[in-house]
Amino acid sequence: MKHPSSLERVLARAFRPFARVEPHEAVRATVMMLVAFLLLTAYYLLKTVREPLILLQGGAEVKLYARAGQAVLMVAVVHAYGELARRVGRTKLLAYVFAFFISNLAVFAILSTTTVRIGLAFFLWVGVFSYTVVAQFWALAADVYSEEQGKRLFPVLGIGSSAGAVAGARLAKSLVPFGPQALMGSAVVILIVCAVIIVALGMHAASPSTPRHEQQPDRPLSNRNAFQLVVHDRYLVLIALMILLLNWVNSAGEYVLDRALLASAAGARAHGVAPQEFVGAFKADYFAWYNLLGVLLQLFAVSRILGRLGVRSALLFLPGFALVGYAAAAAAPVLSVIRLVKIGENSLQYSVAETSRHALYLVASRVEKYVGKTSVDTIPVRIGAVMSATVAWIGTRVGMPTAGFAAINVGLAAAWTAVVFAIGREHAKRSRDADPAVAVGVEPVAP
Repeated sequence: MKHPSSLERVLARAFRPFARVEPHEAVRATVMMLVAFLLLTAYYLLKTVREPLILLQGGAEVKLYARAGQAVLMVAVVHAYGELARRVGRTKLLAYVFAFFISNLAVFAILSTTTVRIGLAFFLWVGVFSYTVVAQFWALAADVYSEEQGKRLFPVLGIGSSAGAVAGARLAKSLVPFGPQALMGSAVVILIVCAVIIVALGMHAASPSTPRHEQQPDRPLSNRNAFQLVVHDRYLVLIALMILLLNWVNSAGEYVLDRALLASAAGARAHGVAPQEFVGAFKADYFAWYNLLGVLLQLFAVSRILGRLGVRSALLFLPGFALVGYAAAAAAPVLSVIRLVKIGENSLQYSVAETSRHALYLVASRVEKYVGKTSVDTIPVRIGAVMSATVAWIGTRVGMPTAGFAAINVGLAAAWTAVVFAIGREHAKRSRDADPAVAVGVEPVAP
């Protein structure tokens, strides 16, 4: 190994308060952290556009039902993605995915300057974009790092994600007065930069433990479609179930928050405050607070939790908090309490839980990292939203109070905890038994 440069040593020392980064790893870790920062900055610009559009054009129920509608859309997206992965290798896959979403966003930015109502379509698109593009980044990260490196370096990449979310929320708040086109146009520029860096990494980067004959970025990734891959893989099925429950709880929690928020917005209107301004300001402030807390957790807690307790124990933090938090919301279903519960839930999700969930793929095969992860990170999310929407539809028609919706989340969090224990057993088996060369390999492709 060559002697580290001065820049590598400086970067490694800069990371020292947060995680152990070796000098030869420092430059790549910095670049990937920057990409994570930019991706989340772009996402929160778009998320801030999305919220007022969908809430003011349809309300909390339409927003929840639109989340459910994304499940159908994601089936088609995942199928198309899986078919693409059967034909192209890692580099082209990454390039095509980013080019597709950047071009879509440019069209939305143009339409936002007209009288065309894009609220529902944009909401559906952002849901697909957020999970698919972020999944590509973390799949690449799991592909270029070994399991040992990932446990140390994923918290560093998570710092970029958390900081980007805070920056995106703050930037969005300052751009709101200039209209949605300003936020969308800024996101287009940011995503172009991300695409260039990610494709360059995909062309050259490989895990140190990857066999030489498998370090081929243009080799097709799979000979099976995405759905066949997932249903025949116990590990992926368990992760999918965990994500379904996580997003059922999260989506239902957002619905509870939005109900309370719209009631408060109606009161604010009586005092001369425009509903769009009230909702937009509340959401921007809400995003900023839970992402700020997420950054602090990512900086000073995640690497220590993963290092001392491990991936499996780290996954238990979020369902444990959900059990306690929604019990409190059920007991006191007011906006101030629900806001605090959601800030705590989201800050844990976007720090400890997300980093730990991505780290589960460090013991996965390459096809599981790209095709399996994209499938698991998308469709179960939307199925969770479908379940949440179904409960909301029934609940609103039988007159269920806000406290009742919060109580349902308590039961779901208990089931979620049980699934996490099952994932932990499977992860332990893979960590103990898997050959490192297999863990990063490419699925054999039939001639």
